[in-house]
Amino acid sequence: MSEPIAITVKLFAAYQEAYSCPELKLELPVGTTVGQLRDRLLAEQPQLEQWREVTRFGVNLEFAAAEQLLQSGDEVVLIPPVSGG
Repeated sequence: MSEPIAITVKLFAAYQEAYSCPELKLELPVGTTVGQLRDRLLAEQPQLEQWREVTRFGVNLEFAAAEQLLQSGDEVVLIPPVSGG
């Protein structure tokens, strides 16, 4: 059986508010995608479900698709829409 991968998730806006912290350190199974990570976070914090379709992803400072596989050491950001002025 493969060792899990270790990633860092940087949280912004609604995600940071829901988790009450700026980042998470997670271990995930090998083969986990960015979209599966998002699904896990939404399952843990159902109030974030409203952001499912409008959240964008970044992996290691580059935009990423939901289908992108995560690797150990990756830094992931989930970017919900923000407003301000």
